[in-house]
Amino acid sequence: MEDTKKQTQLSEIGEFGLIARLTEHIQLKNSSTLKGVGDDAAVLSYPDKKIVVTTDLLTEGIHFNLMYCPLKHLGYKAVVVNLSDVYAMNAIPKQITVSIAISSKFSIQAIEELYSGIHLACEKYGVDLIGGDTTSSLTGLTISITAIGEANEGELVYRSGAQVTDLVCVTGDLGGAYMGLQLLERENEVFKVNPNQKPEFEGYDYILERQLKPEARNDIKELLKTLDIKPTSMIDISDGLSSEVIHLCKASKVGCSIYEEKIPLDLQTKEFAEELSINPLVAALNGGEDYELLFTVPLSAYDAIKKEFDITIIGHVVPESEGANLITTGGSVIPLQAQGWNPLMNKVE
Repeated sequence: MEDTKKQTQLSEIGEFGLIARLTEHIQLKNSSTLKGVGDDAAVLSYPDKKIVVTTDLLTEGIHFNLMYCPLKHLGYKAVVVNLSDVYAMNAIPKQITVSIAISSKFSIQAIEELYSGIHLACEKYGVDLIGGDTTSSLTGLTISITAIGEANEGELVYRSGAQVTDLVCVTGDLGGAYMGLQLLERENEVFKVNPNQKPEFEGYDYILERQLKPEARNDIKELLKTLDIKPTSMIDISDGLSSEVIHLCKASKVGCSIYEEKIPLDLQTKEFAEELSINPLVAALNGGEDYELLFTVPLSAYDAIKKEFDITIIGHVVPESEGANLITTGGSVIPLQAQGWNPLMNKVE
């Protein structure tokens, strides 16, 4: 059935009218937010906390394709990718700002759909939307989100703290988001040839959700605190496992050994990779957009960590001189290469 709702053009209400519509239902949740939307700047109060700030930019045609990415899912994902960076610092996100550049092809209702996803993510993760900016675009849609988080000084975790003999751990499973993207791209190509062909998504709900509606690991900070474990280093997996391992090793001036058979892969990831004749290990190492956490912990934490079903020990830290290597199931030692997503080249290298 066709959507018969009247679509309102941006020119009918202008920038300030758009801002008013998008912000009228915002309710502040955090005491640290003294002033949110409605003034020249937001006002935050952090008398006893350390502040973390991160920004991520998503551009149509580079980071997302609106042929198969619903605007509500896009808004949700745009928030999550920023919150993931905050959680990777072992901090708690509290506020975000949202800036968008939009072309005349978008109606008011389309932008409201985008913001419905943004608001949903804010509600789920308990963060306040406190401001941003809107401007015009000649080429489509660009979204820039800044996330602000807080932590006690002693809780913060950086990329630079890994020590030799530490265990290398990951949350969840890897490669699913990349395989979900391959599925969407395949069906989009079919649609271009035959718009009447129904997409074949049955049986692959999980990898589709990993791509279109990822979740940030807001549970890991509290879990590790319960286990009385503080990571020695941590990073989120946005550009593929191999790239993130190398980032962590460079920052910590160490090497590491990652074991192929230990890398966690979901069954759907493996099945669809097999269908496309792709090695699922390649998806995990180079695919990106999983937004799981990669972290190191002292060897003494082994007994506690190995009991957690959603955390996998995939290797250990070695001296810098040994490099960062993948140990295959056959015992071969292969140097890891940063072959994850390169946004400047718009491809997986």
